[in-house]
Amino acid sequence: MSDTHRLALPLLAAAQAQKHVTHNEALTALDALVHLTFVTRSLSAPPVAGEGAAYLIASGATSAWSGRDGEIAAWQNGAWSFFTPVDGMMAFVADEQIQIVYSSSAWQRTGAALASDMVVAQGTGGAESRHQVIETELTGLMGSSATAAALIPDRAVVFCVSSRTSTAISGAASYDCGISGEINKFGGSLGVAQGASNLGVIGPTAFYAPTDVVLTANGGAFSTGAVKLAVHCFLPVAPA
Repeated sequence: MSDTHRLALPLLAAAQAQKHVTHNEALTALDALVHLTFVTRSLSAPPVAGEGAAYLIASGATSAWSGRDGEIAAWQNGAWSFFTPVDGMMAFVADEQIQIVYSSSAWQRTGAALASDMVVAQGTGGAESRHQVIETELTGLMGSSATAAALIPDRAVVFCVSSRTSTAISGAASYDCGISGEINKFGGSLGVAQGASNLGVIGPTAFYAPTDVVLTANGGAFSTGAVKLAVHCFLPVAPA
């Protein structure tokens, strides 16, 4: 056997001359494949690449990548090296900020790197189930209310709107967090001291248009302060 079974790394032979050549070839392959990172998986023609950059070759490969669809291409020592993926291999796709895994002759998406918008399921036709966390901060609070315009997206199923008083509020004794017509839907009589927080959990509720989140002052009007808000929601995406 001259190569390893799984990654096809070259093995040293007994009494082999210039063993360093074989050894360095194996190290170079490992450098490309261990903790694999793709610059992108969208290119079918080789780009101008930096040393050590790796790409997942898209279908219809051309030029120096011709006939290499689906392979791993790494620019090493001024030339392209090609590797065949194996089951269980995982990679990070830098331009999409997602992780993928190779299984049953195809790369499958496994998730994002702690993103605010994560795909939790995806159909073969492009339909997706996404979980989103949408954040904003209302600063310089003034008057009887403050509005985070269209913070809840169209067709979102909301589980929670959380809040934190990031700068102490003056002028109001407390505040409510909600929407027009339901001013305390996500919490009432919330704290005005810096650091006060609330998790406004609700039964899953669908919103059929972009919806404002409204803070309403209690016991007086806002004269200063700031509140951070986050919408925690499920968002479906139709097939492509």
